[in-house]
Amino acid sequence: MKIPRLLQGRRGPVLSIFLLLLITASVAYWQLRPSAPSTPATGAAASMLEALQDSTEPWQTNRRDLSVLMGDLRGATIASAALGKDAVYVNLHDGLRYWVPDQSGRVAGLLLDHYAQGSGELFPLAMFQTDAEKPFYMVLLPYSPIALLLIGAAVFFAMKTRSFEVQRKGSGVTFADVIGAAEAKQALRDVTAYLRDPAAYARLGARPPKGVLLTGEPGTGKTQLAKALASESNASFIQVTGSDFSSMYFGVGIQKVKALFRTARKQAPCIIFIDEIDGIGKRSEQTRSSDAESNRIINQFLAEMDGFDGAAGVLVLGATNFPNSLDPALVREGRFDRSIAVGLPGLDDREALFRLYAGKITAAAGLDFPQLARNTVGLTPAAIAYIVNHAALLAARSGAKQVDMAHFVDAVETCRIGEQPSGVTPMSATDRKRIAVHEAGHALVAAALNVGRVEKVTILPRGQALGVTLVTPVEDKRLHMYSELRNRIQMLLAGRGAEQLYFHEVSSGAGQDLQEASKIALSMVGALGMGPRGSLLSLQAVRDAHLDSDPREALEAADELLQQLNQECLALLQRLKPALDHITERLLAVETVPGEEVLAAIERLPAQHHEASVSSIIGHALNSIDRVAASAMDSTDSFELSPMVSSEPEDDGPTRL
Repeated sequence: MKIPRLLQGRRGPVLSIFLLLLITASVAYWQLRPSAPSTPATGAAASMLEALQDSTEPWQTNRRDLSVLMGDLRGATIASAALGKDAVYVNLHDGLRYWVPDQSGRVAGLLLDHYAQGSGELFPLAMFQTDAEKPFYMVLLPYSPIALLLIGAAVFFAMKTRSFEVQRKGSGVTFADVIGAAEAKQALRDVTAYLRDPAAYARLGARPPKGVLLTGEPGTGKTQLAKALASESNASFIQVTGSDFSSMYFGVGIQKVKALFRTARKQAPCIIFIDEIDGIGKRSEQTRSSDAESNRIINQFLAEMDGFDGAAGVLVLGATNFPNSLDPALVREGRFDRSIAVGLPGLDDREALFRLYAGKITAAAGLDFPQLARNTVGLTPAAIAYIVNHAALLAARSGAKQVDMAHFVDAVETCRIGEQPSGVTPMSATDRKRIAVHEAGHALVAAALNVGRVEKVTILPRGQALGVTLVTPVEDKRLHMYSELRNRIQMLLAGRGAEQLYFHEVSSGAGQDLQEASKIALSMVGALGMGPRGSLLSLQAVRDAHLDSDPREALEAADELLQQLNQECLALLQRLKPALDHITERLLAVETVPGEEVLAAIERLPAQHHEASVSSIIGHALNSIDRVAASAMDSTDSFELSPMVSSEPEDDGPTRL
C-alpha cells in the first residue's frame, strides 16, 4: 500500500500529534459525558447552595469577623451556613447574609467543633466549592503551563529528529543523463554491482565498500552522479547535507545521525548521499561547548559507519569541494574506501552539454557548438548551463524570437569577464588612453608568448573592470610547464609594464594583475620547485609536518622571480612597441579589437624588433618601475586564465595545477 504523501518521512511528528489529539478527546468525553441522574437536594441548605452558585454577592457585601459568628452560634440565630474553600457563608433567621474570611481553615474548624458539641436542633450546614467537589483537572490547572511546555518540547524534538525523506528505487537520473565525468562513472560501476547484489560479495568473502567520496570543483556534477548511481543500482536514495546535523540544541545532531542510518537500514539497499560533507568538519580541542557537540557528532558518525554490516546494502556517498577539511578518521580505509575525482568536461563533453541545454530553449538552427566548446575551456557543466540560460535571457531582452550565435557569444563573454554595465560615467581622455595602453600590453604579450587564444580586447567596462583582455586556453591541460607559468606571469605584468613604458609611472589598475601573478609565483617557489634559487622544499609539506618556518625566504624568492619576469616583460614590450602603438590607437578609435588584429599587428613587425634584448629598455623606465601612481583607476582588470594555478596542492598529485 502506498504511504500518503503527508506521512512520508514524517511518521514521528504525525504520531505525536495524533496521540495528543487522542488524549484531548478522551478528557473532553470524560467531562462532557452524561452523568447518572441523582436525587436533587431539598431544604434550606439546598436553597442556600443554589443561591451561592448563582452569585456570592449578597454575602460578599456584608463582611463580619469571628466574634459575630461566635455570637450568632451561641444565640442560635443562624438559619443555615456553608463552608467554602476560603470563607464561611451564613444566613440568619432575620434574612441577613454575611461571610467570614477563612484563608487558613480555622474558622471552619471552630464552627464544626461547636456544631458537633451543640445540643437541640442543629441548623443546616453545607459544603460549597471545596477541593472534594472540584474536577480532577482543576487540581492540575496550575501546572498546565509546565505541562504544555514539556509537550511542546517533546513535539519539537520529535520533529527535529524525524526520519529523513527517502526516494525509493532511484531518483529518475541515470548515467546516460550525466554528460562527461567518464572516469568517475567508470569508477562507480563496481559500486553499482555491489548495491544490486550485495550477497554475491558476501558469499565470496569480499568486503564491499562502505563509503565513496566524490571530490572536484563546484558545479562538476557530483550531485547528479550520486542520483544516477541510485537509479542505476535500483536503490533507495537519501540526500542530506553536512550542515543538517548542526543544531543549537544539545544532542539533536547525534539523534539525527542515528535516525539517518536507522532509516537507511530499513530501506536497504540504500544510498546515503551527504552533499558538502566537509560541513561535518574535523574534531578539535574542546575549547568551546560547540566544539564538544561537533566532536560528538563526528564520533557518532564514525560509530555508525563501523556499526553496519558490509552486506547490509547501505552505502555512504559523500561529496565535497574541500577534501582536506575532512577528519582523517572519516576518510580512512574501511569507512570511505574510495575517493573519486570528478574532473572538468573535455571538448566533446562541452559540445554535448551545449547541445543538451540548447535543446531546452528556442535556439536558432546552425549554431556552431564546436566553436562554443572551444571557447569554454575549463568551465564546469554548471557554468555551461548558466551560459545557455543567459543567452536565452539576452535574446528575450532584445526581443528576438530565437537564440542565435551572437547571444551565445555574448553570454560566454559575460561568464568569463562579467556583465557590461549600463550608465557608466564617461572617463577622461587621459584615463581612457591609459586603459587602452594597459589592455594592449596584455593582449600583445599573451599573443607573442602563446599564453592562449586572444579573443578580443576592449576598453569598455565589463563587471568591475574598466577594460578587459579575453584570453582563452587553446586546449584542456592538466600539466603546465615551467616556461608556460613564466609566460603567464609575464602576460599578467604586461599591462603594468605598458603603462610604465608610455607614462613612466604605474596606476592602481594593475592591482588584480599583481595579485594573480603573486599567486603563481608563490606556488612555483613554495610548492612546485620552480624558484630562481633552485629550492625543492615544499612549504605545504612543512605545514603538514607542523614545523615552524620563516616565510621570508620564500617571499624573497617569489619577489625575485617576479622582478626577473618583469624585466623580461619590459624587454618584450619594447620590441613590440610599434604593435603596441597600433593596437592602442585602434582601441581609442573603435573601443573593441578582435584577437586576429592583434596577431596581425605582431606579424607586421620588422625582423630587428624580434632580436632586441633587455638592454634596449630605456633606463628611466627601469629606475621608476616601482613608483605608485595617483590615478583615478580604482578598479582592477579581470582575466580568465583557466585552469589557474593554486597555491595549495591538489589531491591527485603535485602535477595537477
